[in-house]
Amino acid sequence: MQKFEEVIGVALPLDRANVDTDAIIPQRWLVTVSRTGLGAGLFGVWRYDAQGAPRPDFVLNQSAYRGARIVVAGANYGCGSSREHAVWAHLDHGVRAVIAPSFGPIFEENCLNNGLLPVTLPALVVQRIMQQLLAHPGARCGVDLRRRQVTGPDGERHPFPMDPGRREALLEGWDAIAVTERESAAIAAFQARQLGAMPWLGAGAAS
Repeated sequence: MQKFEEVIGVALPLDRANVDTDAIIPQRWLVTVSRTGLGAGLFGVWRYDAQGAPRPDFVLNQSAYRGARIVVAGANYGCGSSREHAVWAHLDHGVRAVIAPSFGPIFEENCLNNGLLPVTLPALVVQRIMQQLLAHPGARCGVDLRRRQVTGPDGERHPFPMDPGRREALLEGWDAIAVTERESAAIAAFQARQLGAMPWLGAGAAS
């Protein structure tokens, strides 16, 4: 998993609540288990018309937001189905953080397991940042995980909560397997104690 420390870049204002994973990455893009190539399908339902041509009125197709690194959206972002492709699509497009008042629980978990940072801020703060981005297309934001703060387009800093264990894993680039492997010595010690107390557990392995 790619480490996350800080990202500074163009922020994409998606002024909608309840953006579900079906909208984030349409079903037709789910035919692959590859994590690459999905960026082209990010927000595909809104991004392209029935003939596959880009819709000029959709924010992601506007030149000011090309190369956006951060998405700012309404509440309950990533609700709906559990498709992990929704996270992969963000990352493949170059997005490293999403700022919203709340997230769909499964989407948030998938973000944390893949290196996409879900940042929760109060709804009024998110709306203020959203208004600044809409008023100044191409404006930049910053997300600093070490300091646990967002810097808005106006330079104001906003602290955000983050579980210490999750924060450490993101900073170090540890996925769930890597976190488990860090406890390998403790796991081996437990297995040895367990086998000493219950030797019959090893009988099947020996055979």
